[in-house]
Amino acid sequence: MDGVKRTPLHDVHESAGGRMVDFAGWRMPIQYRGTLEEHRAVRQAAGLFDVSHMGEARVRGPQAIDYLQWITCNDISKPKPGRAQYNALTTPEGGFVDDLLIYKIAADDLLLVINAGNTPKDLAWLQEQAGRFDVEVTDESADWCQLALQGPKAVSILERCTDVELAKLRYYSFRRGDVAGASCIVSRTGYTGEDGFEVYGPADAAVGLWNAVMEAGAADGLQPVGLGARDTLRLEAKMALYGNDIDESTTVLEADLGWIVKLAKGDFIGRDVLARQAEEGVQKRLAGFELGGRRIARHDYPAVHDGKVVGRVTSGTFAPTLEKSIGLCYLPVELTEPGTRFEVDCRGRAEPATVVPTPFYKRDA
Repeated sequence: MDGVKRTPLHDVHESAGGRMVDFAGWRMPIQYRGTLEEHRAVRQAAGLFDVSHMGEARVRGPQAIDYLQWITCNDISKPKPGRAQYNALTTPEGGFVDDLLIYKIAADDLLLVINAGNTPKDLAWLQEQAGRFDVEVTDESADWCQLALQGPKAVSILERCTDVELAKLRYYSFRRGDVAGASCIVSRTGYTGEDGFEVYGPADAAVGLWNAVMEAGAADGLQPVGLGARDTLRLEAKMALYGNDIDESTTVLEADLGWIVKLAKGDFIGRDVLARQAEEGVQKRLAGFELGGRRIARHDYPAVHDGKVVGRVTSGTFAPTLEKSIGLCYLPVELTEPGTRFEVDCRGRAEPATVVPTPFYKRDA
């Protein structure tokens, strides 16, 4: 073995012609038929993603809510059981240990879904912070597989495989039910900007789930989708990627995610810094931009204004839906108003860039 982890669907991806690459310590498909075709399939029909590399931690105990209130910036006391919440594990400096989804199964039983590359770090942090609370934190990453079915035909496809009433499932809600003979959690969430679902099932049911969904969607143009299109889709929807757009060096407010910072809920790790930034204002903020030409603003390319480097690109791609080159960059806050112009140094060539409103793409309701 080479030390790189493989999801339960690794052999399925290879059999389907997936081009496999190393990603966050995992062997994952970057594409099958091609990133452009897979991207368009999700926007126009549906795509199926293997996201079983994500980590899962279970938090149980009478003080589970108090514990999560302390280590995250959003207010996890508000959602009712059966609801999911986007949140962040915060550092004392107001930065990101990680961003995550929290599924409230019950007030004393919550499932945390964390980024694959951060799983060991996150679990250590979760255990370190749990000492003062009556909770138990368990690593369940090996127990779960996770599939994401995304696109305008996701509802009709998944309905053929499950007894969950999908029409009654609101955005960021979840239910437990049967999917292709396996007991699963079905949540109306995703990382693409499209309607769709994430299905959490037993790891040993992964192949059966994948094959059942692919068969159910064959006539609707369902395609397997790799990491390449996953990145272009999430960037069009301005969904942050840990390690690129957010990390421990950027605060939640600087990342333009103030809507998940609930200062009124009480004390939490990093609250003092975030409260001060909320009062005084941030010095930099993550902003979206378009390039004038078709060159791509790659990660870490310099952003230049009046001859000075004022930031660096965090994410950039050619957006297939928009047919434009887009990107994200931390800029001085005074340069983040839509319409502001600057340049991106693309390997020695200055490309004109314009700050634009985000998300870059928003599906029709």
